[in-house]
Amino acid sequence: MVDVDVIAAEMVGLLGTGGSTRPLTSCVPAFGLAEAYRVTARVRARREAKRERVVGRKIGFSNRTIWPEYQVDAPIWGYMYDRTVRDGAAARDGVGLAELSEPLIEPEIVFGLRAAPRPDMDEKALLGCIDSVGHGFEIVQSVFPGGKFAAPDAVAGYGLHGAYFIGPRLSAHEGRTDWIAALGDFEIELVRGAERMDRGHARNVLDGPLRALGHLVALLDRDPDNPPLAAGEIVTTGTVTRAFPVRSVESWSTRLHGLPLEGIAIRFA
Repeated sequence: MVDVDVIAAEMVGLLGTGGSTRPLTSCVPAFGLAEAYRVTARVRARREAKRERVVGRKIGFSNRTIWPEYQVDAPIWGYMYDRTVRDGAAARDGVGLAELSEPLIEPEIVFGLRAAPRPDMDEKALLGCIDSVGHGFEIVQSVFPGGKFAAPDAVAGYGLHGAYFIGPRLSAHEGRTDWIAALGDFEIELVRGAERMDRGHARNVLDGPLRALGHLVALLDRDPDNPPLAAGEIVTTGTVTRAFPVRSVESWSTRLHGLPLEGIAIRFA
């Protein structure tokens, strides 16, 4: 029998230390996705007891182009908290990395929800649940050395979430942007210093961020241990490019094509 409370305590104990542990799937018999999402619920309870507040969810592995690299075949998700989500303006002042384990950078599209989406919704209905559309950087982390893990490990390890920096957001219902078309056909360039590291297309994330959101809604509908999305939450929909390791003194930025959103910049102290 898997003791999810013991595992949750270990995961919470690693938070903010930059430390690591063995993959759970290598040392806990029968540790699968169901057990991992039970750990997710217990970790949330422990973090809330420390006065952290859930502000939304992150979708991981929605980018199908990186599935072979990580040996996964489906997306996962994790919670985001008020201590891990920050305004993008703060990213220019210098972000420390000491608290994170093997950090990687990912450029993503983020939604702010004004209503709770349902699992039977099409893209138009999902858009009706969205208040704002934005762009930001997720800094993911792995508490499993060398980024060697299976999907259940990634789920239990905070869904790999470390921090998120949100740039300017636009209303999903004002202005002339056809968001359904734009969210299905945009590109993001990821730049380190003056060097372009990668360029990714919307189709990478399950054929677009709206579809990634719909996938998350369906996952949560089948989850007996974690609640569905609610109005007021933010949802970041997964990296459009490949993920890259980051180091102190580096500066990263993005350029967007096909969306009326500004790029974002970050500097690591």
